[in-house]
Amino acid sequence: MNIPALTTRVFFSLLLSAASFQVLYAAPGDPVEVEADQLDIDQNAGTAVYTGDVRIRQGDLRIDGTRVEIQRNANGELSRAIATGDRAFIRNRFEGRKEITEGKAKRITYHVAERRVVLTDRAELSQGDDRFTGGQLEYFIDRGVIQARSDVEGSENQRIRMILQPEQQ
Repeated sequence: MNIPALTTRVFFSLLLSAASFQVLYAAPGDPVEVEADQLDIDQNAGTAVYTGDVRIRQGDLRIDGTRVEIQRNANGELSRAIATGDRAFIRNRFEGRKEITEGKAKRITYHVAERRVVLTDRAELSQGDDRFTGGQLEYFIDRGVIQARSDVEGSENQRIRMILQPEQQ
């Protein structure tokens, strides 16, 4: 399927199988809405690359960036979403978590099967009132673990800072 480059803002309603999105999205029955200036699909490689003020929404999930690449594995299931831009953004209520998680960075990689989000360069992550910043933040969703690093290759040191709210009793 050959899709020409789109030069005007377009809204896409993707009709993808619910099974391929269940792992990524908290609400697989909700429609997927994508807004971008351009879309390039490579079915052989299993990739879709959206560029130009990209906004992806489904239920509680939101991914924004200048460029968002969606990758599928050999079974056609979503395997990774990579958002890049000056302030790429991800927001979701991950399964098994009651609070909304939000992240910002120059690069955000969501490893779907591993249920792991990596925020790189000027990374910020918030969950409820808890906040983390640093060069790189890696969030392991199922374990509730965050690993923070101050150094990012090709960038100056970005010290780790965190604000943790006391647990309510």
